[in-house]
Amino acid sequence: MSQLFFKKIYQDAIRAGAKSTTIRRWDRPMVKPGQIAFSPGLGWLAIESVDAVQLEALDDSDATADGFKTAREMRRLLRSLYPGHDSDGKQWFRVRFHMREEISRKAGNAPTLFSPTT
Repeated sequence: MSQLFFKKIYQDAIRAGAKSTTIRRWDRPMVKPGQIAFSPGLGWLAIESVDAVQLEALDDSDATADGFKTAREMRRLLRSLYPGHDSDGKQWFRVRFHMREEISRKAGNAPTLFSPTT
């Protein structure tokens, strides 16, 4: 099972649909399009796309989808979260996702998921 962790300050924006992307620094993609990932504190996320990106190429529309006002603000935060990014040998990835609703969980069994049509 794949997981995506988010700081608590972003969870309300994710629930409201105001944050639908996240930028991550990975060796390789850790989630795949079409996959379901669990996010503690949120529940299940449907992964829509995973794209390698250049941090400097991201614009204000990318920042808005990630819950920021400007690309400059987003880049500043990402650089502080990944201080060794210029020499770590990893890539930036943009992950697009949306919330999935869990409708039932039986004791000892995997959750049963419902996927609303979008």
